Amino acid sequence: MLGKILIVEDDTFLQDFYRLFFKKLGGEVLILEDGNKIIEEIEKGEIKLVIMDINLRNTYLNNTKVDGIKLSRHIKINYPSIKVPILLVTAYSNQMMKDEFLADSLANDILVKPIVDYNQLIEKINKLVFVQNER
Repeated sequence: MLGKILIVEDDTFLQDFYRLFFKKLGGEVLILEDGNKIIEEIEKGEIKLVIMDINLRNTYLNNTKVDGIKLSRHIKINYPSIKVPILLVTAYSNQMMKDEFLADSLANDILVKPIVDYNQLIEKINKLVFVQNER
């Protein structure tokens, strides 16, 4: 069972895509944009994976606007006991930029959108949720 997936995405089309995609995989989807609520939800311990867009228009953490890189980094540094994997999603396809984003965010992996290879998404999810949690 896939479990509860937290989506941090402000594009309503992509929110709907994730809802349908994870429903078919047997997952429960929670979509949030508020940084403080995201952290509260992660702290509950029910989230199995966070999928977070890098370019967020309306996401704030403690009244400061943040993007996915800053929010991911904040979670990883300030809540080290939280072991939930974070998959960043970006429209930037340049490998050097992806590597830089991944290093800056401390996220577990990165995926380029538009998501056209569903098998690649499933492979990343399996690696992050099932393989990583077995360690």
